[in-house]
Amino acid sequence: MDPDVTDWRREFAEEARSERPDVVTLCLLLGAVADPALGRRGIDAAHIELDRLAGLLPYGLAGQRPWAVALAELLGDSCGFRGGPSDYQRLESSLLPEVLRRRRGLPILLSVVWIEVARRAGAPVYGVALPGHFVVGFGAADGPPEERVLADPFDGGRLLTGADAELLVVGATGAPLEESMLAPAAPLDTVVRILNNIRAWAAARPERSDVALWAVDLCLLLPAHPARLRLERAELLVQRGEFLAGAAELDDYASVVEPVDPTGAATIRRRAGAARARLN
Repeated sequence: MDPDVTDWRREFAEEARSERPDVVTLCLLLGAVADPALGRRGIDAAHIELDRLAGLLPYGLAGQRPWAVALAELLGDSCGFRGGPSDYQRLESSLLPEVLRRRRGLPILLSVVWIEVARRAGAPVYGVALPGHFVVGFGAADGPPEERVLADPFDGGRLLTGADAELLVVGATGAPLEESMLAPAAPLDTVVRILNNIRAWAAARPERSDVALWAVDLCLLLPAHPARLRLERAELLVQRGEFLAGAAELDDYASVVEPVDPTGAATIRRRAGAARARLN
């Protein structure tokens, strides 16, 4: 029998707090929380598909550029993994099982696919969390810039020049590319970015407060998270009509902030009282 949502969340927390958290495992557990019907069988099927794709790569590749080209030819050209503007409007674009099924997704999820397929085939690969656009790096992350190759899975694995990467960063931030932006993305930072994308998607759709709530809950299971997430969770409960539970969490949050912001704590307690009054 497959675990229920509570069990998926427990597994997510255990993986996130492990010595070496695995991005794919966390993404698949996130997918199971989003869609409990996925089940253990769906998670296993996703691993099998990643293994199958890795097995399709040519044998004996050496060097970062041949790896990047081979991934682009397989995943981008042959399999059709890529993204477009409409994919930003779909929750499925942030769920790894759905990205594997639809072969469409946001840059960060497509990058997770690229990285994992490459890793299983033995490639030197890592994620690069450019502001506003996640990409994939091939080669030694600590090597000279000229020995690294960047690819954009959202564009079918197009190889990026330094000028291309600069344009992505300037377009997202208005600021120039900095060398620190090319560092390998940490697994938990990648998962936080995925969850933040989901929270942003749900925030634009008040009718999907259920999605916002489980995304916040998963953020709260990570080893480090902003305390303000507890306020966000309380507000979501009130928004969903769970007035007593939301008011209780507002009071708890007020107790946390009171030592440093007594005025803010008083405001939050008034909001808790207003939430309780909505029951009358």
